[in-house]
Amino acid sequence: MALDHISIAVQDLEKAGQFYDAVFGLLGMTRIADRPGTVGYGKKFPEFWINARPDMAPVPADTGVHIALRAISEDTVLECYQAALANGGTDAGLPGARQAALTTYFGAFFKDPDGNKVEIVTFPKTE
Repeated sequence: MALDHISIAVQDLEKAGQFYDAVFGLLGMTRIADRPGTVGYGKKFPEFWINARPDMAPVPADTGVHIALRAISEDTVLECYQAALANGGTDAGLPGARQAALTTYFGAFFKDPDGNKVEIVTFPKTE
């Protein structure tokens, strides 16, 4: 099994699009599909969709859901975090070393303008 794509709801598609353009550009992802009501980001095909839901209820702060995306370096994690905060996102976990189930990693958490929690991670290279 392989994960094909993820879709999230946003209240303001234009605002969310500006946010994800800034963050995803640093990860090498671009707008591949741009339609009324939805935008798809990816490297070769749309892997991450934002879908306009203007009347949606706010995302609960304690939803427990987050999306983790992999970066190539700690510097990229930091750049994504900074881009998120500069484009309407909020802090949800400062950049730094963390312990995962199987290894340590470097990551940062933030929330998009709608409150969706995103994590950018990079893992140490093994030889």
